Amino acid sequence: MTRLLFPTRLFEFDLGDTSLLDELDASCWMIEEGDSAGHEWCEEKGYPGYTSYASLDDLPKRAPAFAELEAQLLKLAKKAADELGWDLEGRRITLDALWINILGEGGHHSGHIHPGSILSGTLYIAVPEGAGAIRFEDPRLANMMAAPPLRDETAEDQSRFVYVDPKPGNVLMWESWLRHEVMASRSEDARISISFNFGLSG
Repeated sequence: MTRLLFPTRLFEFDLGDTSLLDELDASCWMIEEGDSAGHEWCEEKGYPGYTSYASLDDLPKRAPAFAELEAQLLKLAKKAADELGWDLEGRRITLDALWINILGEGGHHSGHIHPGSILSGTLYIAVPEGAGAIRFEDPRLANMMAAPPLRDETAEDQSRFVYVDPKPGNVLMWESWLRHEVMASRSEDARISISFNFGLSG
């Protein structure tokens, strides 16, 4: 008998609301155009595109589409928490951060985690052909020491890295300790996404 221990969950949802996606697309470009502080931060840090990560923390107050998105993401986060078996001890899941990412050709995010959060994820608005996949890393990788390499045909749940090619409207959500990165885009068209972090309050 073989038992599967300590599985890592990646939650995949579909927003399924094309009108909201269209509103979010327009809102992302509206905010990008007016966010001079965000553009300054991107230029200073060498960010390959635009992000509101370091400049704006109130997107749900700036456009109704983001307020609607916040409500929908909270419902999905509660589903994820239930499947994870979390005992929240009377505390509430809260959306702590919501930010825009617009990447052009060559745009990428290096490997990272989201410290201080419990759930993180991304909603994909525009994903042109050739846009970079998101890659998830086995959290045990640093402890594998002398483990032999894997065969090319290894099953996904045994892989050291898993690549996901999202589609517009997809929401990916995972526990915030899971290391991930965005591979470089090969498209001249913008890859637009909205990322988020959840925490606990109360």
